[in-house]
Amino acid sequence: MLRHGDIWLSGAEQDEIERAVRAIANGDAIFGSTVAARVLSGITVDPGEPLLARLSPREREVLDLIATGVSNSAIAEQLRLAPKTVGNHISAIFLKLGVSSRSEAIVIAKDAGLGHRR
Repeated sequence: MLRHGDIWLSGAEQDEIERAVRAIANGDAIFGSTVAARVLSGITVDPGEPLLARLSPREREVLDLIATGVSNSAIAEQLRLAPKTVGNHISAIFLKLGVSSRSEAIVIAKDAGLGHRR
């Protein structure tokens, strides 16, 4: 078993370890098949449902601010939230929209008409 930081790799092949290290270095997250299956089993998506309909009103508000280029700390200040709460909202937004980066979320937000400076 190989441990790196908070990452445990058990029974992984060399190429899997290299891929995981590269992904983590790029800011991505790597989940084992058991964790991925648990996460995906909790997601039920209606393909006909608009993406933003999956978000709570507060998550939509956070996404709108993200799409205008506002930083997490500025979002926290503007919405009077703890920075950790903003991070939690952003994680939920990414999960619900099926994206893994801020830029992907911004594209969806802009396509839905969000992100216009006031």
